[in-house]
Amino acid sequence: MNLIHVEGAYKEYRLGQQHVRALAGVSLAIASGEFVALMGPSGSGKSTLLNILGGLDRPTDGSVVVNGEDITKLSPTALCRYRQRQLGFVFQKFNLINTQTALENVEFPLVFAAVRPKDRRDRAATALHAVGLGDRLHHRPGELSGGQQQRVAIARALVGDPPLILADEPTGNLDSTSGDSIMQLLAELNRAGRTIVVVTHEPRMQRFASRTVHLLDGQVVT
Repeated sequence: MNLIHVEGAYKEYRLGQQHVRALAGVSLAIASGEFVALMGPSGSGKSTLLNILGGLDRPTDGSVVVNGEDITKLSPTALCRYRQRQLGFVFQKFNLINTQTALENVEFPLVFAAVRPKDRRDRAATALHAVGLGDRLHHRPGELSGGQQQRVAIARALVGDPPLILADEPTGNLDSTSGDSIMQLLAELNRAGRTIVVVTHEPRMQRFASRTVHLLDGQVVT
């Protein structure tokens, strides 16, 4: 069963008097439970595609159906609900709040979901234990290594129990050992039933994925 079905997706940006085409008719299906690596050189459109899947951007043309719903037709409010309920996003630069503890960073998205404070803390602690940081609940980002910070970011993506995890260069700011550890963690989450889509430029990372999709000049080439 396909969780994601992209059909004829185009994306163009206007830079001054120029039109830049980031996607040029991408069609792609991703089954529920897959671990897909999106690869390609800089400017190939892989991060643009991921942002569109995450509802952070809209295609200029084409459809993007996730879990049976065309997210290109959703209102801004409905897109917010989609991001809350359907997916977790992991960023290259972690995007943690430096003044908050790991526990507070992970529970933060649940504030917007109107989850009660005690339930937020319990769910955040459970997510941190799941990524191997049960002993770092009250540490702030500055007290954690890069790999540990990315684990906090993954716990934050998991705390809403989404079926889909999107990760944009999650190992880009890490050394090779920490990067392998993060990819192994994502593979474990995939084996537990979550669909994972990762953008990466590192060829060695594709060994963790069940399928690799290569993009070039805004098109799927393999």
